[in-house]
Amino acid sequence: MTQRDNEPAPDHGPDPVEFGRNMVRVAAQSQKVLSEFLEQQRENQSPVQDPLNLGSAFNELLRYWASDPMKVIDAQYELWKAQANLFHTTWRRFLGEDVDPVIAPARGDKRFRDPQWAENAVFDFIKQSYLLTAQWMQDTAAEVEDLDEDTRRKVNFYTKQLADAISPTNFVLTNPEVLRATYESSGENLVKGLENLLRDMERGGGTLSISQTDMSKFAVGENIAVSPGKVVFRNELIELLQFDPRTEEVYERPLLIFPPWINKFYILDLRQDNSFIKWAAEQGYTVFVVSWVNPDVGLARKSFEDYMREGIIGALDAVEEAAGVSEINTIGYCIGGTLLSAALAYLAQTGDSRIKSATFFAAQADFSEAGDLQVFIDDRQLEALEKQIEAAGGVLEGSKMATTFNMLRANDLIWSFVINNYMLGKDPFPFDLLYWNADTTRMPRATHLFYLREFYRENKFSKGEMELGGVALDPSKVTIPVYLQSSKDDHIAPYKSVYKTTKLFGGPIKFMMAGSGHIAGVINHPDANKYQYWTNDELPDDVEDWIAGAAEHPGSWWPDWHKWLSKKSGKKVPARKPGGGGLKVLGDAPGEYVQEKS
Repeated sequence: MTQRDNEPAPDHGPDPVEFGRNMVRVAAQSQKVLSEFLEQQRENQSPVQDPLNLGSAFNELLRYWASDPMKVIDAQYELWKAQANLFHTTWRRFLGEDVDPVIAPARGDKRFRDPQWAENAVFDFIKQSYLLTAQWMQDTAAEVEDLDEDTRRKVNFYTKQLADAISPTNFVLTNPEVLRATYESSGENLVKGLENLLRDMERGGGTLSISQTDMSKFAVGENIAVSPGKVVFRNELIELLQFDPRTEEVYERPLLIFPPWINKFYILDLRQDNSFIKWAAEQGYTVFVVSWVNPDVGLARKSFEDYMREGIIGALDAVEEAAGVSEINTIGYCIGGTLLSAALAYLAQTGDSRIKSATFFAAQADFSEAGDLQVFIDDRQLEALEKQIEAAGGVLEGSKMATTFNMLRANDLIWSFVINNYMLGKDPFPFDLLYWNADTTRMPRATHLFYLREFYRENKFSKGEMELGGVALDPSKVTIPVYLQSSKDDHIAPYKSVYKTTKLFGGPIKFMMAGSGHIAGVINHPDANKYQYWTNDELPDDVEDWIAGAAEHPGSWWPDWHKWLSKKSGKKVPARKPGGGGLKVLGDAPGEYVQEKS
């Protein structure tokens, strides 16, 4: 019998010789990975045991279950009953019946997009069995009584982390996409994946540093952070960038932006088609941006007050000299906004009235509902963190904070890359946002621990109990106009937490909520025509009441902000060029500090 013309050749499966050769390579690479891991663990012993303080939290959980074993039995029975129902439904499907799923992935869950998870009855059973188990794990943990709030929050968070980790998508033999790739490539994907794993372990110097993007495809100042401008001021903590005007006239009041020092400023200038800096200049603002130093051990003693004096006040002084005016509008993003909040209270109480408005991007000032990040801020964890920082010479490596943020969205920012890089053996896709996310910065011991203890742990600023520079800070003394931006799906600065600021300051406040999350909710150029935002002129006590009365608008919120700020920016004056005022040009944007790698 011969093959007919145009008839596809039969699939004989993987080449057995090539498959065997690749499995030998997999075994050799696996041994190398294990040896490398053990060696790095010997060289990188942690100065503390259980740095996340998980032991005490789960001991409380076990103590509760031990005190009432019937609840454990009841919970196990509920899981058994759900799994038995799934088995019965799956058996009916094998017999040819059309049956509805017992449980389906949550909307937005991208793990089970491969068609085989629905079309193949075996993989569908594995998927639903996992979903039932994960739901049972989280519900059982959430229903535990008599736990203090910190312990409950920690148990719920790490139970979800465990549930995410044991997903069948994360294992070769239960992931149809990985099995298909292994079959089609004769196992070459597993060899390449182990090579990627070993490379990331070596790059992490003792911990796994997952590659989220192709870092070789980007260069700061060449294809990202390319808006033209100059460095016009520099001290130990900041470079001040003044960007070229894009209009013949500009508003009299310049715009001074304080990004977070946890990351680098160019999130506001990734590409020209989504650059907030470029867009703001096109609206007629003289744009100044603080570029924070990436501190080394020589700056380990820099305090939160130093960041206020050398960062906020130092930049104000420089902008006043460069622009020739003393009335300035400001923006604070994330932790840069938290610092700006404290500085505004300090300035108000010391008679400095140069700041005439403040905009906050995804920034918190009241941390009573600060979300899942509070899981990492109990006293024992802070003590452990302090020891780790001291062992590292007085600075916290930015990769540590990046890992924490990634855990808030583990399926998207951890496990999806484990599957892509190590199981499918693919190289990560070049993505500028993830390049920025991986371009981390260090944090000085005193500054970081003050932030975590005084704001996150004790919430002293909102209580009027914080002191900086010998001044007791009273947020109600801040009476300038304030624009509060939040995002609906922000896991780092939840909208409920951001809304708390509406009750802190003493002046007129506008609160709005954007679609998407901590980054995409902020960086949303109007030309992209993506997402939406909500506004409501009323400020009821409860944010859910605000949402109920809010109006939804399509697209970007940037024009709404511009409409608000333009009325507070003074008359139009001839455009200012960097170096044309009282400060000399020190170099081209994006400057030197942003180039420093951790």
